[in-house]
Amino acid sequence: MLLVFDAGNTNVVAAMHDGRGWRGNWRIATDPQRTSDEYAVWLLTLLQHAGLKREEVSAAVIGTVVPAALYHLRRLVRDWFDVEPLVVRSNLDWGFAIQVEQPEEVGADRLLNALAAHRTYRGPLVVIDFGTATTFDVVGADGAYLGGVIAPGINLSIEALHRAAARLPRIGIGRPHSVIGRSTVPAMQSGIYWGYVGMIEGLVNRIKAEFGAPLKVVATGGLAPLLAEGTTVIERTDPDITLEGMRLLAERNPVPTSSRDRLRPADSD
Repeated sequence: MLLVFDAGNTNVVAAMHDGRGWRGNWRIATDPQRTSDEYAVWLLTLLQHAGLKREEVSAAVIGTVVPAALYHLRRLVRDWFDVEPLVVRSNLDWGFAIQVEQPEEVGADRLLNALAAHRTYRGPLVVIDFGTATTFDVVGADGAYLGGVIAPGINLSIEALHRAAARLPRIGIGRPHSVIGRSTVPAMQSGIYWGYVGMIEGLVNRIKAEFGAPLKVVATGGLAPLLAEGTTVIERTDPDITLEGMRLLAERNPVPTSSRDRLRPADSD
């Protein structure tokens, strides 16, 4: 089985693939100080509950935009599953060109999304990922990663609004029935929800105009279904696209050995 970790700024997602489909999908809050043993207590309990055994894991992939979390996740895989993980980096065999000025700066999740989206939906397309940041990534007809847009995520905007304005409460995310709010909370909910829908529509239209050809639009992330309800520019939602990118990347790249992908000094800080 393949074990994958998608470590973002907010959550770490772990999942298992048995060659036919995903057998489990679990998440825990991202904490760069969480040790490999703490991860093991969390994950092994969930695997047991799902009827899965750690001895069944034959390969692993780690993708993270939180460098401090990499050391502990890599130790988890080595010490508890006895395999050497493939770490997602721009210099792996992606099967497509990364056509940006500094490929090493592109987040692992963005490249994984591009890989899976092209394989599943074919390009050219835009992948919108609603995470801690909201990202728009453009994939060419041949699968090449062409760059994109990074905007603040919805939860960041909600928290900033609450912190910066003393009289504004912290609100939840939902689709308001009307745009015009008749009290403070509905007005804030409208600004957040319809403001983001407006940003999505505006950016997608500008990306399409600059690209000069039709683009499919696929969205992922926990808030994708909610925001897709409010606009017609999002054609498909796909919650597993990042995980699927990890599976495809593992197919393209040889399983690391203990001597080929050992920690560099910078990784062990």
